[in-house]
Order: sequence, then structure tokens, then C-alpha cells
Amino acid sequence: MKRLLILLYSVLCTLSSFAQAKYVFYFIGDGMGANQVLVSEMYRSALNGEPLGRTQTLMTTFPYSGQVATFSRSNGITDSAAAGTCLATGSKTNNGVLGLNAGGDTLTTIAEQLKAEGWGVGIMTTVAIDHATPAAFYANVDKRNSYYEIGGQLCLSGFDFFGGAGFHYPEGKHDNKPVNLYRLAEQSGYTIAHGYQEAQDIIRSSMPESTKPVTDVDKLILIQSSDDQGARHGSNLPYAIDREAGDLTLAQIVETAILFLNDRHERFFMMVEGGMIDYACHGDDAATAIGETWDMDEAMRLAYDFYLAHPDETLIVVTADHETGGLALGNSDYTLHLDLLQYQRCSAWILSDKFSRLFDENKRPSWDAVKTLYRDNLGLWDKVEVTLDEETELKALYKAALAHKGKDAKTMYKTINSLSNAGVQLLNRKAKVGWTSWAHTASAVPVFAIGVGAERFTGWHDNTEIVPLIRRAIDQP
Repeated sequence: MKRLLILLYSVLCTLSSFAQAKYVFYFIGDGMGANQVLVSEMYRSALNGEPLGRTQTLMTTFPYSGQVATFSRSNGITDSAAAGTCLATGSKTNNGVLGLNAGGDTLTTIAEQLKAEGWGVGIMTTVAIDHATPAAFYANVDKRNSYYEIGGQLCLSGFDFFGGAGFHYPEGKHDNKPVNLYRLAEQSGYTIAHGYQEAQDIIRSSMPESTKPVTDVDKLILIQSSDDQGARHGSNLPYAIDREAGDLTLAQIVETAILFLNDRHERFFMMVEGGMIDYACHGDDAATAIGETWDMDEAMRLAYDFYLAHPDETLIVVTADHETGGLALGNSDYTLHLDLLQYQRCSAWILSDKFSRLFDENKRPSWDAVKTLYRDNLGLWDKVEVTLDEETELKALYKAALAHKGKDAKTMYKTINSLSNAGVQLLNRKAKVGWTSWAHTASAVPVFAIGVGAERFTGWHDNTEIVPLIRRAIDQP
């Protein structure tokens, strides 16, 4: 019987080697190192009362996995532009550069290649659609912060679907004339959908009983709704830990993209970025990073459901552009207390805003008012023990803030109030989670794969190898 099973498995492997991928899902967890995945699983396991690691993310259940080196051409520690360019083109470049090699020559991305070959292409993220990782798949600029120029290239890319928080800076000038990027996108044939429901209304027929998508919308950009969501979160979707009813989610974007692309194209390619993992790790915010890792994993389940319906034609690849924060699981003795992270109710960003409002509205708020914010948002004193020495340290920061001498934590994307940062870091220490940096590290990152050609992703890889391996799954039976 065992020999028969081995023979059948060998036959199936042989048959699968002749398959070619028609549907490619390429997930990139920005800043997601192996420990970001591991701590997410261990945290859920701790909450579920299971052995640590028993509650798995979907990605770690995929049959093939490996590790990826992330250094750029210019440095051992890459930035997102150079890493994104490599993950989009298979070519190294210098930090800060998008879509150009070290000599300034234009690189062609796998998304551009496949679009030219008649594929549907979708690019989506939890941050701005002109941010480094999504931009790496369509833009060619020597400075990643040239957001307006990048946004203009997005409008002219011809890709079928974009999803995310919108443009960083939609207002600018072209040929010395004011040009709004949303209007330029519409002039280029894109329909703009504000929020999930509006996107569903656009791509489906108007008859409630019908589920057949309409065909008169060829290109779609899905962004967060035009209410106060953008004001609350700026050029990113809200963190999962901060999400409110009606907020656009990555899972909704992926669901919409699958519906849109699959109805209009016989083959499609989707790049899906969990961009806020990186933001959370730049703030050394473990609870928020865990929420973002699971949030991307939930979006991945929609791709996995599609794979189950098309197992001989689909490839799902999950990796990261780099690790952020130098996340370490353990900071003193041989214990972890990850369950304490459940008492964090909002991101360090939102808590920072709460502290700022407290001081703006009260000028000289009491220490008890400050402690109340800590209790309500981090569980300190209430659910999490705070020693006398720890309280003394927090109170010293409070007094410095009263004297306008507090030193806020300046992360890559936002300045975090010193009181917020201190509270979140104290909770991290209590949970036995450590960090080495506010920035990127040179740590290797994981790669997980399932579907056509997935077996090629096992072992150790340089990030230049990911795109060629995806192309082999598409091109070589």
C-alpha cells in the first residue's frame, strides 16, 4: 500500500510539472521577517490556550518554503525601493531607486511583461498606491519620494486594477499646468471607486438578483472611502487594531481584484502588499505588527480559495522585501508572555494622538489622567503589573512633557509621542519581546509557496531569484 501511495504521488508530481501558471498571486509582507510570522502564530496560540505555534498562519501551511537574502546593490541593509525593484524585476539596484539599475537604465517588471503578453494585472497594498513596493512594479524614478511623478506613471501604466489608500500627493503640475492625479487617472481610462461597496456597485450589474459583473469598466482604482477615513489615517489604510466599521480592508481589495480580473482576463497577475507590517515595526509596536501580519494572512485566504478551485493553474508566492525592527522573541530569561499583548487596544500611532489631544485640551493634565490612558489602551496597572521603578520612569516622562521637554520617538513614517512610545515599549518588555532597531535590518526573510512551480521556492535564495522562478512557473511546463 505504501509503495502504491508513493507511486501515485510521483505520478501527480510528474503531471504537475507539465502545468503552467495562469493565475499568479504574489504577496509581499513589507518588513515581515520570520519572527514577525512566528510571533503572530505564538500570540494566537497563547490566546487560544494551545501549545505555542499550534495556531498557524495560512502561509506556513504551504508545502514549500525557504529563505531569501535581501541586501541591495548599495548596502547590506536594503530600503523598500531597492528591495521592491528586485522583487519586481529580478535585478539589484541602489537604495532609494525604483525601476532603474545602477547605471540608470530602465528595468522591466514582471507585471509589465505579463501585461504586454495579454494578462490582467492588479497591484494592491494597505498603504498609498504610489508607495515604494507597489511603485516598484510600474515606476522608473531615481528617487522613491518623487510621489507625484510616480503617481503620474501609475496613471499611464495601463494596468487593470489598483487598490490601496490612494495617492500620497495627488495635486501637482505637469508642463507647468496644475494636474490632479485622480483626474489624470480618469482621463487614462480608470474608474475611481471610493470604498468596498462602491467598487462592488461599479463592477456588478445594477439588478440586485444578478451577480454577473458588468463589462464596461476596463480599469479600476479602489481607494478608501471619501468620508473621514483619509483624515484619520492619511496615506494608508487603518491598522487592523484601529479599524472601525466601514474601513476598507486588504481582504476586500483582494476580493474585488479577483472578481474584476477573473471576469475580464483568461490569465492574471496580482501583487498584494501588506505594507503596514513595516509601519508597525518601524514603531517597534509588536501588537500592531501581529495584527497586520494576520490581516495579510486573511487576505491570502481569498487567493487560497481561488487556488483550491484552480489548483493546476494557480501559483501563490508569499515573501517580504526586508525585515524591519530587528524583532527578537525573548529579552531576558527563558520565558515569553505574549498573552499580555492582548491588552493593547490601539496602535502606538493612535495612542500618540490620544496623548497629544490630552495635553492640547488640558494643558497640564494630571498624572491620574495619563495613567487612565495607559490603563484603557495598554492594560498597564490593571491587567499588566507595573513596578515602582517602571512607574517612576513613566512619571519622569510625564513631567518632561509638562515642561515641553519630552523627546518624541521619530520613526520613518510618524513621530510618536514619548509617553505613547514608552508605554508600548514597556508592554513589549513585559511580553518579553525585544527590538534592535527603528529601521530595517539585513535579516533574511521567509518565502512560502503553493501551486504550479511552488517546489522551486525551497531552500536558500537571493531576492534576484524570485521573479525568474515565477516566470518559470508561467513559461516552462
